[in-house]
Amino acid sequence: MNAPRTINEYLDQLRGALRGADPALIQDALYDAEEHLRAELAEQPGRDEATMLEHVVGSYGAPDEVAEIYRDQEIRIQRAIRPPAPAKHRSLAGRFFGVAADPRTYGALFYMLLSLATGIFYFTWAVTGLSLSVGLSVLIIGLPFIVLFFGSVRVLSLVEGRIVEAMLGMRMPRRPVYPTQGMTLMRRIGSMFTDVHTWTTLCYMWLMLPLGIAYFTVAVTLLSVSVAFIGAPLVMLFRREWLAGVYVDRQVLVDWGFGSHQAGWGDAVALCVLGIVLLFATLHLARALGRMHGHIAKHMLVPREAV
Repeated sequence: MNAPRTINEYLDQLRGALRGADPALIQDALYDAEEHLRAELAEQPGRDEATMLEHVVGSYGAPDEVAEIYRDQEIRIQRAIRPPAPAKHRSLAGRFFGVAADPRTYGALFYMLLSLATGIFYFTWAVTGLSLSVGLSVLIIGLPFIVLFFGSVRVLSLVEGRIVEAMLGMRMPRRPVYPTQGMTLMRRIGSMFTDVHTWTTLCYMWLMLPLGIAYFTVAVTLLSVSVAFIGAPLVMLFRREWLAGVYVDRQVLVDWGFGSHQAGWGDAVALCVLGIVLLFATLHLARALGRMHGHIAKHMLVPREAV
């Protein structure tokens, strides 16, 4: 590999050395490298890029060496955000109830509960920001407002990425995309409008409202029904006036499809078993939805041009 003569050549070689790696890793590596190289160049304005790179390659590392370091670091990161899954059980019952031992299940479940609040916030921010940007575009303050709004969208993209990584175990960028150098202010502003990543992030923010409502509704409804069914034997054992109307009273006729009869201990135990099965099925659903949403976030919040 030829020694890079410019920062852009160094970054191209680093991108090539990282080909096939996680897009989030590539974005982080490119940002760190460009930030370090441009800082070195700024500290010694008398040097050209080629001379600076000859000096830096010995301390920071050649592109292939830096790529290898980041690949090794990525292994540790993946182990941290994705703890080892519990041992797989051979039996169907073991696989069904073993979901409770998977920490990713609870992260996904908490994300489903949190998504209503984040979905409302993201949707409100995106719609309000775009509306004000269009409305203020005819005024002198319109241009600075648009720049600040698009900048806030990129910041929120990183924040959401950290939430997704922490709760869903999907590797997301820790660094933003480095701003393009050598462009005038107007060209940078124009690039914000033409950048696909900006619009996919906005689409993600809009999409989070219906997804957040759906996730929250599913999680709360299934968990509530499961807990209510599981608690049926306790109500039969400790019957109190304040519980009246919550469960079927023991004197009320019930029908399970085999004829009506008075509700008793058998019905309470059946409800309890049904509640336990529903609870573990809810955990399976939460883990599957978390995995699905992680891929959605990865696709919409990580720019493809990093690859």
